Amino acid sequence: MLCQECNKRPATVHLTKIINNEKETFHLCEQCAREKGEFDFTAPAPFSIHSLLTGLLNMELPQAGQGPGCQVKMQCEGCGLTYAQFGQIGRFGCSSCYRAFKERLAPLLRRIHGSTQHAGKVPQRAGGSIRLRREIEVLRSRLQSCVDREEFEEAAALRDEIRQLEASLGEGGGTDRAE
Repeated sequence: MLCQECNKRPATVHLTKIINNEKETFHLCEQCAREKGEFDFTAPAPFSIHSLLTGLLNMELPQAGQGPGCQVKMQCEGCGLTYAQFGQIGRFGCSSCYRAFKERLAPLLRRIHGSTQHAGKVPQRAGGSIRLRREIEVLRSRLQSCVDREEFEEAAALRDEIRQLEASLGEGGGTDRAE
């Protein structure tokens, strides 16, 4: 398709304007679009996910005993990858990187995924007992929090709910766990 304005160059800019419910479509070459002022070709590059991840990774930690403006240069002993390089390429160089950058990964994973513990997914049809076990784990965690805060009535209700779920699993009261 040729440019509607000059009829010489191929149309690479396709513009649709809707004003007062009237639709106008233009097919212009880049030069004619620039001359008409219909499109700003100096706009920044489009947003990229890589830029977002680099921004998340780009918060360096201060060294111990130094001010907040100082930064630690973290580097993997296995492959020599720095944390800054990891931020640029978006992947680790070797398995040792997980240990080298562990201090930085926990907060990053918490921000991105909401947790540092992988929970996985359970198929709807085949995961009944797995879901019950996970629910029991969550309830046990809440029970411990209630005990720590000395909220014994709520803790007793949670204990009863845990026992009921364990009975439905055939575990019989959780004798395998130290309470």
